Amino acid sequence: MSDAPVISVRGEALLEVEPEIARLSVQVQSQERDRRTALDRLVERNQQALDLVKSYGEAVEKLETGGLSITPLVRYRRREGDIRAYQGTVWIRIVVRDFTVLGELVTRLGDLERTAVHGPSWELRRDSPVHAEAARQAAQEAVARARSYADALGCRITGLVHLADENLGRGPEPFDAAPVAYAASAGVMMAAEEEPPPLDLEPETQTVRAAVEARFTATAPDLGRP
Repeated sequence: MSDAPVISVRGEALLEVEPEIARLSVQVQSQERDRRTALDRLVERNQQALDLVKSYGEAVEKLETGGLSITPLVRYRRREGDIRAYQGTVWIRIVVRDFTVLGELVTRLGDLERTAVHGPSWELRRDSPVHAEAARQAAQEAVARARSYADALGCRITGLVHLADENLGRGPEPFDAAPVAYAASAGVMMAAEEEPPPLDLEPETQTVRAAVEARFTATAPDLGRP
């Protein structure tokens, strides 16, 4: 085993960058006294929402259905079989890459009948080069810090013993936002047929953190200096 001195350090990096994607969660509902009618209304409203999202073409990176449910609503909980209505729900998940259409898309979705929109949740892609850049800067910080310690001791680093990625993450975490838009319920007429004005949405800055732990061998320190 080598008797060379070892300098252990921690390198850190923190980058603040603009998000790359925005996630929306859309909830489409129907509620009717008849099960089949509730299902038919749900199919119709779901298709309206999907057609609207698809009309934005490549501005939308991903569109997928998260789930579907048809639930009987009981009038009195103590009496089984007393069903007053059936409620249908479809969850739609959307990833938007072009933020210039995001505000318009949110308001148009929220203008659809019995449709709730949650979000946006601003994010970086998992394979974003920003993560690699943060790791690179953290490693450079570790080398610079080790050299600074070595210089203070009158020695120099000679080799790398260990380098470990301590933590590489992003903040803030996605949140479960309250609906930013909810359309009027059945039976309530819209005030006008024209499109609603788009929301002015400002992308949330993303914080990328990286930290590494490193150990370097060094020459013998000159501890005799005053």
